[in-house]
Amino acid sequence: MGILATIVVGFIVGLIARAIMPGDQKLGLIMTTLLGIAGSLVASYGGAAVGLYAPGTPAGWIASVVGAILVLWIYGMVSKKG
Repeated sequence: MGILATIVVGFIVGLIARAIMPGDQKLGLIMTTLLGIAGSLVASYGGAAVGLYAPGTPAGWIASVVGAILVLWIYGMVSKKG
């Protein structure tokens, strides 16, 4: 049940991050889910590194969305066509 919950939460966080981030992101359902999961991981490990979370503690919803926005911004910078 843990993996299923991670996928569902990742999808919701990815959708929220895409709605907040300006511009048109051409991401499908799977990439949106991976975006949300990556944002949660960034928030968890980043928060633990700064001292906001204990190591191994999952990040909250807001931190996960902020992490997903950061990942989406980096993805946009890397995949930008010049």
